[in-house]
Amino acid sequence: MAIGRARRVLIAGGGIGGLAAALALQRSGVECVVFERAEELRDGGAGLHIWTNGVLALDCLGVAGQVLETAPAQQVAHFSTDRGEVLGAWPVGDFVERYGAPTIAVERSVLHGVLRDALEGSVVRTGAHVVGFDQDEDGVTVRFADGGSERGDLLIGADGIHGTVRDCLFGPADNRYSGYIAWRGRSPLQHPGIPPGTFNAMFGRGVRFTYYDVAPGLVHWMSVANGPAGGRDEPGVREMLLRRHRGWGGPVADILAATPEEGIIRGDVEGRRPERRWGHGRVTLLGDAAHPITFNIGQGACQALEDALVLAEHLEHAGSDPVAALRRYEKERRARTAPLQRIAWRIGRMGAVEHPLLIRAREAFMRKNWNTKAFAAAEKGQVAYGTRWARGTRPTGPVPAPAPPWTDPESAPRQTESARLRAPVDRPDRAPGRHHGGPAPGRQHHGPAPGPNRHAPVPGPHRRGPPPRSGPGPGATLVRGTPPVRGAPGRPAAPGPGSTPGARCSRAPGRRRPRRPRASAAGASARAALPP
Repeated sequence: MAIGRARRVLIAGGGIGGLAAALALQRSGVECVVFERAEELRDGGAGLHIWTNGVLALDCLGVAGQVLETAPAQQVAHFSTDRGEVLGAWPVGDFVERYGAPTIAVERSVLHGVLRDALEGSVVRTGAHVVGFDQDEDGVTVRFADGGSERGDLLIGADGIHGTVRDCLFGPADNRYSGYIAWRGRSPLQHPGIPPGTFNAMFGRGVRFTYYDVAPGLVHWMSVANGPAGGRDEPGVREMLLRRHRGWGGPVADILAATPEEGIIRGDVEGRRPERRWGHGRVTLLGDAAHPITFNIGQGACQALEDALVLAEHLEHAGSDPVAALRRYEKERRARTAPLQRIAWRIGRMGAVEHPLLIRAREAFMRKNWNTKAFAAAEKGQVAYGTRWARGTRPTGPVPAPAPPWTDPESAPRQTESARLRAPVDRPDRAPGRHHGGPAPGRQHHGPAPGPNRHAPVPGPHRRGPPPRSGPGPGATLVRGTPPVRGAPGRPAAPGPGSTPGARCSRAPGRRRPRRPRASAAGASARAALPP
């Protein structure tokens, strides 16, 4: 295959992932073109929950300041029953002190518009429906529904869970229906029960309701219920939702009553099992096209933003082999996103239970574990990854993420060193073809690293992004200082008496291990005579 630096990248899909990828590549000096099948660049949806790792990614892209101008920073994420009884409360406002950035909620249209406006030049082409592609040793040719085509060095499929690029690579996707439907809307409402920075996820009998403010006087909500796929709403959907949630605690009824019926969106919730391959040759995938994550952990948009930055990092330092850079990007991101796909799917099944005994078991489990274990695990496995883009140092190439900022060195997971060995870091000081740890040569590792924190990022220098075009909004502090503190490495065991460094045991020198006596016929007969 002919090799050379990627100078022109084609991106199928003008959603958040596609625009973020274009922005990250532009700032790495790569020319990009985004093809969107719609005649107008849609923002779609109603609201987004962006965890701190996503806000740090936006900061690296240089657009966090614009987003934080309107997006409220959340303080406590509440989880409760339909009766209003609290099951768990997560003080996410503390993330500002720990990681330098808040967790926010934002209108999808606001984030989409900020990313679009940050692009230089007319790189987005609407009405360009990608129907296929051809690749050879020198590049990729994209084909459009109108018979036209476009040539580039690489192709990024960011066209969603039903994307054309993925289907052209591997055939029709094996998407699976979750068994529940989501109704979404926006409510223009000022309510004393919804102070700025509110988040509440409520669980009922096969029904859920989540709400959070996305701007002053504007509340995003989502009603989720079990049901068959492919349904359509008749007129009066708002009244149907009011009947469904009659008697629920909190401001649920007021939120629904204030929502314009024409703004309510219905959608079947789909997912996909983690896949081992994202690309081939000069083509790869990004965002929901590669790893659709159900809404249950709020990481869908965050992971698309992370994809964009990691892809740009690998291509920026690809040298003369961008195809190999795509494979390294895919390996790194599969290890990150596959556990999140599984966790989101399991939480969704837990939220969909209908039997009264299962509901009581769920509530008891959440009361016992949400505050003590679940939130800590989610922070380590999901949020702390964003510290890889904390400002402070300039990397020399694509690197894995730093470890979370442990306050107690003794509490750092012992799997950190093995995870470091698994990291796809180029080591020019080592001879090619020699195995130096991690998966054996010729094998590709797809599972998470062992240890109590299987999804913890591994240590490495921080990625430093360009300065944001405007400062952070009120109440937000973005990372600007020292990298997070790492746990101290474990101490080697003290040598025993008479041992030497590197010895495999602690026997005194000059003594040999006594040989085990061989079994004799007489001994065998004696053992046979013993009672059982």
